Amino acid sequence: MKPRPSIRLRLTLVYAVVLVGACAALLALNYALLYNSLYRNPNEPDAAEISAMETEPHFTDEAAKLASIKAELANMERLRRKTLLNTAGTSAVGLGVTALLGLGVSWVVAGRMLRPLRTLTAATRRISQDRLHERVALTGPHDELKELADTFDEMVARLESSFNSQRRFVADASHELRTPLAIVRTGAEVQLAKRESTTAQWEAVGRRMLTATGRAERLLDGLLALARSDSGVIAHDPHDLAVAAAVAVSEADGEAERAQLTVTTDLRPAPVNGDPALLDRLVSNLVDNAIRHNNPGGWIEVSTGRRDGDAIVTVRNTGDQIPPEVVDRLFEPFQRLSSDRSAGSRSVGLGLAIVRSIVRAHGGTVVAAPNAGGGLTVTVTLPAPATP
Repeated sequence: MKPRPSIRLRLTLVYAVVLVGACAALLALNYALLYNSLYRNPNEPDAAEISAMETEPHFTDEAAKLASIKAELANMERLRRKTLLNTAGTSAVGLGVTALLGLGVSWVVAGRMLRPLRTLTAATRRISQDRLHERVALTGPHDELKELADTFDEMVARLESSFNSQRRFVADASHELRTPLAIVRTGAEVQLAKRESTTAQWEAVGRRMLTATGRAERLLDGLLALARSDSGVIAHDPHDLAVAAAVAVSEADGEAERAQLTVTTDLRPAPVNGDPALLDRLVSNLVDNAIRHNNPGGWIEVSTGRRDGDAIVTVRNTGDQIPPEVVDRLFEPFQRLSSDRSAGSRSVGLGLAIVRSIVRAHGGTVVAAPNAGGGLTVTVTLPAPATP
């Protein structure tokens, strides 16, 4: 493939052509004005007058006068041609010198204008997955190139945050999966190492293995839901958050009863367009999170409705006091207020992370605020379809 000329060379040629073209137009105008000035003499006899003087009889002194006029006209014509020729030659030389100087100046100017791009290119070559902390940090006037460099820095900052989040997610997921797998492996090794094992001991090991594998299964299910919501919404079907909330409360009724929780609902129509499976998972996660992170004998409030043209679902619950500064951290994967990571715990630390991902995929917002007496209030706002 034939290499194309650099953008600096192309800019140089464009600048030079524009400069030479402007100078040529100016010289042509000057030449036209000079020509008009040289050939515009109101006192000069024209060809018709001279022809009439030649055909009429004249005296000797008039013939001498006519010859003098002709000689003067011929001399004037010679001077005019010489002046125009000299002017044209001088203009051509000046235009050539201007073209050479224009090429040089245009090359320098194009280089100075493209210097920020070279800085951006060098920074782009330096930045890699392991060097996302570097920035272009272009200085100078706030022009289009400065705006481009700043936009590139913002993009790299988002990439750095995404890579860090991904590394943290992989590390946390590995740690979470290692715990139940270690319990299964250790239980099996200990039981097999015994020379004599009773049926009751094997049943106890089996129950522990079922609990551990159930935790791993819930974790993998959460990871799949998180990956699906992060990949975007595929379906855009009509769905009602009130129906999703009613189903979620009904499915969690047994667990709430065992925890001695009082559940109250205020479910008003909250229609949205989106993926019904993900929307059901969103409301279910909110209800499950409110049940699991609650105090015995506490309460849960679930409400849905519309506000300012948006669909709203709000879940409030009692529970431990939550510092306001750690609320946002609860929406990160594997983040808990409690350090308990035992296999017996049903929480895998993905509930609110999945909620946030599903809300973002549907173009909505989720806000959490600690309650004064303990617990949390989570409000999800999703755009509602336009009413006909």
